[in-house]
Amino acid sequence: MKSAGLAAVLSFLLPGLGQIYNGQILKGIVLIVIDAINALLMFVLIGFVTHAITIIYAIYDAYRTAERINASRSPGGRSSL
Repeated sequence: MKSAGLAAVLSFLLPGLGQIYNGQILKGIVLIVIDAINALLMFVLIGFVTHAITIIYAIYDAYRTAERINASRSPGGRSSL
């Protein structure tokens, strides 16, 4: 079982970390690289917007993925989420 809350918090701390926690290693690494690029883009101000978008996406995705994992593993769980 995966904690959806923990996955969301990890993605808030570092976008991609929640995905790695959920077992989506490649997606997590890609999000970490995107976040590093966003950090560089902050010098030209657009990074503040792209960083916020990346964080919101990472949190939402990590939370929903953890819920999907738990639903598919639970007896009688709905795997179509």
